[in-house]
Amino acid sequence: MAVLYIAGGILHFTKTSTYLRIVPPYIPYHLAVVYISGILEIVLGAGLFFDKLRHYSALGLIILLIAIFPANVYMLTSGLFTSIPRWVLWLRLPLQAVLIAWAAWFL
Repeated sequence: MAVLYIAGGILHFTKTSTYLRIVPPYIPYHLAVVYISGILEIVLGAGLFFDKLRHYSALGLIILLIAIFPANVYMLTSGLFTSIPRWVLWLRLPLQAVLIAWAAWFL
């Protein structure tokens, strides 16, 4: 799980334009949001490797997953992501719950 979040966080910096597209328009400072969420994914993912930080990192990831959920809803409802199969966009919604449960396992 840690590697998944670290890799995902790095992608925020290497594929920034992709992440910018999924930030809902009502959220201000898109670039800052993408970079901050990327940093959080890297830091919190790395924290899972350390016993003393694992609980806090898992809790932080749960909060982050809840915070980014509107991006998944936006991808589904905006009509802008037609190149992604609709079933994949629907699947992303319950996948958040699976990721939250997985992070909770580290609490």
